[in-house]
Amino acid sequence: MTRVVLLGSSPGLTPPSGRPLLAALPGSPTVTGRLYGQLASLDPRPTTIARAADADEYRGYPGTLVETADLAGDLRALADAIEDTTENLFILPANSLIHDELIYQITKSKRGALALVAKEPKPTDENGERVVEEDYVPIGEALPEIGDHVHEDLMVRARVGKSRVVSVGSAFHAVTRPNAVLLGPLHLHAKHAPTLAEAARELAGMAHLLGPEDDLVQLLVLCLVRRGVSVGIRGRRDLFYARITSQERADEALEVMAGINEDRARLNHAVKGADGFFTTFFVSTYSRFIARWAARRGLTPNQVTLISIFLGVASAACFATGTRAGAVAGAVLIYFAFVFDCVDGQLARYARKFGVLGAWLDATFDRFKEYVVFAGLAIGAAVAGQGDVWTLALIALAVQSVRHLLDFSFGAANRRKPPSPLPTLDLTVSADTELRSALEQRRVARRTGVRALLKMWSKAGRFRPVHWARKMIVFPIGERFAAIAITAAFFEPRITFLTLVIWGSIAFAYTLTGRLMRSLA
Repeated sequence: MTRVVLLGSSPGLTPPSGRPLLAALPGSPTVTGRLYGQLASLDPRPTTIARAADADEYRGYPGTLVETADLAGDLRALADAIEDTTENLFILPANSLIHDELIYQITKSKRGALALVAKEPKPTDENGERVVEEDYVPIGEALPEIGDHVHEDLMVRARVGKSRVVSVGSAFHAVTRPNAVLLGPLHLHAKHAPTLAEAARELAGMAHLLGPEDDLVQLLVLCLVRRGVSVGIRGRRDLFYARITSQERADEALEVMAGINEDRARLNHAVKGADGFFTTFFVSTYSRFIARWAARRGLTPNQVTLISIFLGVASAACFATGTRAGAVAGAVLIYFAFVFDCVDGQLARYARKFGVLGAWLDATFDRFKEYVVFAGLAIGAAVAGQGDVWTLALIALAVQSVRHLLDFSFGAANRRKPPSPLPTLDLTVSADTELRSALEQRRVARRTGVRALLKMWSKAGRFRPVHWARKMIVFPIGERFAAIAITAAFFEPRITFLTLVIWGSIAFAYTLTGRLMRSLA
């Protein structure tokens, strides 16, 4: 379960005047009513924090309503609501209009903290050249470049990097070169709840230094960043989020929302973003649509896994015939065995049908299909009189098994490694200079020795040829199945096994080198 906290106060969080209706949606729900309905599966009794003057807007909805008098009261009420939780937190404005899929993606994030942001476009001059910004930009006004119906009531008071929030400002707290707005939804792991509660209470004692324009969500992220919590960032991408404050705003937002295909976004999200070259360009381009077709007909991921296993065994049987026709048929079957291996995971993510049995079947029978095909190829070579290739088959199996052992053991070791602590800064300090300086020192430290080499290699991945070369050199499962299919269809099994052994050995050396360097760094 997830504990939900709805914020009904602060700029941009004012209850929608007149309870605007979402007339284009089934049943014409109100903005607030729709949001409570969306969140019922996460938390059937959410906590809503609202000013006493606005509390009537939230009466009648399920959960706990906490009435406050001012910003200090908001912060203390939030601290009281979350300090003892053992569940992850989902905090968002009570006037949010948001896609279900965006809620799902944010709340299923593995980050310890994640905030939805909108970045400011990089400033340019009349010639299109990027303008070098001064260290401090006035933060009392919203920058017009990012003002739209989604966040025009908010101020640009956050500095974000590539993957997380670097600094957040307020009427009292300065922020160096602000470049983003924190839109609203914030997901937080339960382990960080006490930290946020403590910082929120401290900030409540400083409420006289804050301004009426300070947004409560941004203040919460300010507390987390100043306490050294890494807050990841996520854009809206191909989904929709807006804060609704009037019927006019609701009508405008619904029009924009209607132009966004939520199902397509959900389908695209079902595909892993870190897949290899072959999987990305020769399987996932269409396998996602098979997954959606299967979901709409009630098929389960485990059933699709069984189809993949059957195709893998049939492929091995074809290879074992030792004929050219059998080799070609086996190549086609092993390709589609891999396609359905991708489909089962995509179906699980699209239909949200996850289970321990399915995860175990998928991981175990990936290896089974691969190794039973090895046996089929070796038998086929003997039947065709092409010589004994069992030794090569066993070497290929050994190389692949050692690689899997290396990957799993390194992953387990990484999960036990404590995260590197981020610098902290007291909330009573206005400027964020010390915080930015400490972060820069960390970056400089990482530019020396082994870390420098790893950083350079990581930056090289920005070039697409290097990116895909790095994906292919590790010989992922898609490339392995492709290598088996192509070499088996056109050559003898000996060539197939030599390809697997040579490419697998290169992948092993590359992976081992990378693991050692990361361990030393």
